[in-house]
Amino acid sequence: MKLSAMPAHSTRMEALKLFCIVMVAGWLSGCATMRPPSNLAGAQYQPAQAVDRQDANECHAVRPPLAGGAPIDASFHLAIDTAMPLGPGDRLNLTVAGDPDFLTGTYVVSEDGTLTVEPGLSLVAGGRSVAELERAIRRELVARWLVRALPGNVRLSLGVAAAQPVVVEGAVFDPGQITVGERGPEGSSLVTDHPTRGDVNSQRRLSVALRAAGGVRPDAVIDSIYLERGGRTARIDLSPLLGGVSGAAFDPPLTAGDRIIVPSDGCFHAELVRPTQVTAPGVRVYMSNLARPGNGAPGGVSRDTTGLPYGARLLDGLVGANCVGGSVLNARRSAVLMSRNPINGRAVVISRSVEALVRRADRDDINPYLMPGDSIACYDSAAMAFSDVVNLLGSVAAPAVVVRSLVP
Repeated sequence: MKLSAMPAHSTRMEALKLFCIVMVAGWLSGCATMRPPSNLAGAQYQPAQAVDRQDANECHAVRPPLAGGAPIDASFHLAIDTAMPLGPGDRLNLTVAGDPDFLTGTYVVSEDGTLTVEPGLSLVAGGRSVAELERAIRRELVARWLVRALPGNVRLSLGVAAAQPVVVEGAVFDPGQITVGERGPEGSSLVTDHPTRGDVNSQRRLSVALRAAGGVRPDAVIDSIYLERGGRTARIDLSPLLGGVSGAAFDPPLTAGDRIIVPSDGCFHAELVRPTQVTAPGVRVYMSNLARPGNGAPGGVSRDTTGLPYGARLLDGLVGANCVGGSVLNARRSAVLMSRNPINGRAVVISRSVEALVRRADRDDINPYLMPGDSIACYDSAAMAFSDVVNLLGSVAAPAVVVRSLVP
């Protein structure tokens, strides 16, 4: 049986259906785009978060006062520049001349910071240097007629410098209580097996504590960091560490109970957004890419690309998320950065054109730095979204058109 040709009315109906499909596809493709996000006033943190640099809030650096702390003590500043202060868990070797087995031995500073030499003889060790504690022990032993008042007959040395808990507050990414001076199994066994050689724990310092607390934020006042210990406060300048010159900076050792306060002046200092001895070495960023260039891998994002060196910008993250390049139809892609102002805790969402970040000569003015915990999401271009919707609707409508053409 020979199929009859489709009447003109049916041809017009099929053309109308195709036109409707194209119109619906064009309308649905608009869902792939998004309006520029709006943020509350004061939510933005970096100057580059504003498309127009002139719209960014001006920052006037003012050295903040130390709120609620003890006054600055110049003599304390000099005192902490000497030897490492003792703390709980430190192991000490005491040697008394002519006494091989009674007082001579190994002692451990207790959790409350005291050292018990014999029953009824406990001394405050926490916060003191080894030399200070040695003199105190000798005075007590002479006063109790346990040793003679001879020079050099009482010797105290540090066998193992234990890790110490301290508190870090203010303009750091992870404030709270942290532990400085922790060792791995190999390091711990080395100093335990050779106690007579002494110990120097280089990880019990202020700069190490700052990095353990996530590193200082870009709004930190790096030349006025406060260290409180036993009701006394010192103001410390760590700015020389930004240049990697550790010997030129005053980086005091720490002990248990120390309180470190990093002030914020509310300004964004780009020189602090790079790996240094007081900043984070890298940042972990959450990335999402379900777009066409990522079809070869789940989301086009490798686990290794989510860790970026500190100082990386949004465009660096977009390259790692496979959001740059691809088909010409996808040249006008957009990206969204979701961040949070660490000063006031307000969330900020920033929309950028990927093509603008690549092509504009002033890209640094609109290309924000990535901060720990930021999130990046990539969106397809309108042309690519239109093509996808047309293909989808065409695949659904095609069988119906073929069946309809075969019906007499």
